[in-house]
Amino acid sequence: MTSPGGLEAGLGQSGRRPGGYLGEVEEINRAIIALLASNGRMSFTELARQTGLSVSAAQQRVRRLERLGVIRGYAALVDPVQAGLPLTAFVSIKPFDPAAPDDPPERLAHLTAIEACHSVAGEENYILKVRVASPAALEDMLQEIRAAANVSTRTTIVLSTPYENRPPDLRASAADGEEAQ
Repeated sequence: MTSPGGLEAGLGQSGRRPGGYLGEVEEINRAIIALLASNGRMSFTELARQTGLSVSAAQQRVRRLERLGVIRGYAALVDPVQAGLPLTAFVSIKPFDPAAPDDPPERLAHLTAIEACHSVAGEENYILKVRVASPAALEDMLQEIRAAANVSTRTTIVLSTPYENRPPDLRASAADGEEAQ
């Protein structure tokens, strides 16, 4: 339900509930998100056709999803092998000194070979996704990571990637919302 100010019921000015999570996403918005996640270049005309909305309504809903931060942007999907980065590795890191500040993301942000940084529960503090051109480049990157963040590393090299960059399964979030009612 939308309040007079245009925000979902129960959401604050940021569009988020008090734990940082977005509230329920309407079925039509889930359809828009799924369509754009699979084809970010889809025209508003095509989006309207596939959702049964008018072009204007589709455009308004997309802009609103962008404002709320549900849609954060649009990007080209690059084939890393074709781009000269055939080696992918996951690098788990933990500080040598457990009392050290928890700042590896900031210390490593300048290393562009790190594609993603995830804070995790478990033995390590973070898992990094790294893409490089060769084993020698990976070895150099590991040295840079260790020196910049004062951490130990554990590396897993990816042999193949059957799939990645899949759009989120919004049907699961819809089902979870229905079960909670």
